[in-house]
Amino acid sequence: MIDSNFYPLILKAPLKDYLWGGTRLKTAFGFESELSKVAEAWVVSCHKDGPSIVSNGSLKGKTLEEAIEILGADALGDACKDFDRFPILVKLIDAKDRLSIQVHPSDEYARANEGDNGKTEMWYVIDCDEGAQLIYGFKHSIGKEEFKERIESNTLDDVLNYVDVHKGDIFFIPSGTVHAIGKGILIAEIQQNSNVTYRVSDYGRLGADGKPRELHVDKAIAVSDTNPPLDLYGNVGKVTVYENATVRNLAKCKYFDAKLINLDGSYEIKNTESFVSLVVIDGEAELRSEQGSYNLKKGESVFVPCGIEFTLKGTAQILSASV
Repeated sequence: MIDSNFYPLILKAPLKDYLWGGTRLKTAFGFESELSKVAEAWVVSCHKDGPSIVSNGSLKGKTLEEAIEILGADALGDACKDFDRFPILVKLIDAKDRLSIQVHPSDEYARANEGDNGKTEMWYVIDCDEGAQLIYGFKHSIGKEEFKERIESNTLDDVLNYVDVHKGDIFFIPSGTVHAIGKGILIAEIQQNSNVTYRVSDYGRLGADGKPRELHVDKAIAVSDTNPPLDLYGNVGKVTVYENATVRNLAKCKYFDAKLINLDGSYEIKNTESFVSLVVIDGEAELRSEQGSYNLKKGESVFVPCGIEFTLKGTAQILSASV
């Protein structure tokens, strides 16, 4: 029998006002904030730098991490038994301007040097301006010495892989992949539960303090894979058609399993091995379970503990993340 505390948790996202952010998360997704820019909404987060807050039920006011501690390991499911903390972090990111050229370390390097997880991630392009581009690894293999020399000589652009992006594209970004989101791109990101980023270049921009933002060149060189990316990207991902929904596989690795649900009617989910986190990125849906009925609008997120069977009903595009 499911514990009475087990119910779908509606989450309130912490918001970040990084200098490259825009306003679409407020205007198009309904996030309320006095911030002039909202660069990121951490819609599913147990990270100390921005925890999600439960906004409904008996656990209202708790952070997601506190709620999971109360619920116990059963809420995460057997698929999470090898993780020592909540495994994922889900963000909505509005890049009005380009992000820094950056790279994330592996688990081994991050734990030894930063006291945090490494960071493998994936992006789903919700929308983008015409002609938008991002950086995804290198065009061809280079050595570490050449990498360093090109950073120092400001010729790194010559070997980076610039990719034209389109609405609906996906990119899987293993730790060690040099990357940068370009301006005019709105994405959903599913990543490891980590906040470790090494900046390679920030185009000489100044931070809020009027000083150039910190670079981490030596660490970036140490952790970077300087070969072209091996994973397929763009309009990829197997699509399975159901009676009232299509489900597109976005990315699956040991850290997360990401799917995109295009809902037009009623669709049932049985999560017997892992929790399921859902983020509505377009439309509206109703989540129905034995614990109650919950109306979800664009931008809202919900954490469903493992073992709760539920049905989604409506017309919506929903990002699903589990392990």
